[in-house]
Amino acid sequence: MKKKVLSVLLVAAMSLSLVACGTSEEAKTETAESTESSDAVFEEPNGDANVNRAMEVAKLIDAIYVQEWTEDTEAQCKAAKEAWDALTDEEKELVEGEEADPDYFGRDTGDASKDDPLNQDEIGENEILVVSFGTSFNDSRVNDIGGVEKAIAEANPDWSVRRAFTAQIIINHILARDNEKIDNVKQALDRAVDNGVKNLVVQPTHLMHGAEYDELMEAVDAYADKFDSVKVAEPLLGQVGKDAAEVNKDKETVAKAVVAEAVSVGGFESLDAAADEGVAFVFMGHGTSHTAKVTYSQMQTQMNDLGYKNVFIGTVEGEPEETSCENIIAAVKDAGFKKVVLRPLMVVAGDHANNDMAGDDDDSWKSMFTADGSFESVDCQISGLGGIEDVQKIYVEHTKAVL
Repeated sequence: MKKKVLSVLLVAAMSLSLVACGTSEEAKTETAESTESSDAVFEEPNGDANVNRAMEVAKLIDAIYVQEWTEDTEAQCKAAKEAWDALTDEEKELVEGEEADPDYFGRDTGDASKDDPLNQDEIGENEILVVSFGTSFNDSRVNDIGGVEKAIAEANPDWSVRRAFTAQIIINHILARDNEKIDNVKQALDRAVDNGVKNLVVQPTHLMHGAEYDELMEAVDAYADKFDSVKVAEPLLGQVGKDAAEVNKDKETVAKAVVAEAVSVGGFESLDAAADEGVAFVFMGHGTSHTAKVTYSQMQTQMNDLGYKNVFIGTVEGEPEETSCENIIAAVKDAGFKKVVLRPLMVVAGDHANNDMAGDDDDSWKSMFTADGSFESVDCQISGLGGIEDVQKIYVEHTKAVL
């Protein structure tokens, strides 16, 4: 409802501005129709809030909420933050755009100064480039992505470890809000070339051989002739496999590690003890339309093979279909469990974990499980896979396998 109200405020402000400037009758009619079609209740903005200034900041945020880097990106990020800082608190609450909202700059996601972007030069001849999708949640970036990077660095003291993110949208967010510069894949590869790196190992922190992994491989292939050797290690869950029944050692290790962590954080003596209390653990992955989506079904198979009768695998995107929130709710009910613990099956506990899983909006998993009315309690554990020591060891082993 908040977004609807703010949208009407912005439409109203645009209408006043257009009329004052002698706008055409067609434009005024379109604005009026937009206002009339909304079912939101119009509320006057606070008297000292300037809606037009908030709209301009929203435009600046939308301009950097993109996946492509340009020569203007850093200047645009700086301009967006300066414009945000110049707003009053009341004006900040009115910032709404296609992607922009008050949380873009205003949400507290932890201390960015604790993070090491690993974008230093003086790399040497041997580099391990740890490539992640990324997250703008500072605490998760430090604990989850940083945890994996540090584990790899400690296991390979003769190699320089550097970072790259594949999500430019996230890189821009961190740069604009925290003035922390993180390399995208092209920038990281250019840095390696400029530093005279001869042997490059790329360690993806991605969950599987999905779309992000494919795009990474294309980028790395384009630089293959610039190094003496280039090797790419396996993502977390290893090879995909041919069908839902096929599992592997990596999936087994991850399944055991994440369940053990969830049980411990939940304060239970064991998974069976939790089941006896009617507790089900639901692990929420991202989901994908890529053929690698069978990986999520394989993780459910792995949980079943381990005898984890109160563990369920779902996805935000609902792909594969059986992993949608509605289907998971039905599965948990059919199994007779009355209490639910939600936890992300993602390397980082970022936007999906905090909003899609644990958020207060009606379409979050917490809200949908609660609204179903079948459960006595719905709790959330907001923590990524990357912070679990046994998961970090898998990445270390994958790196070691290609060295």
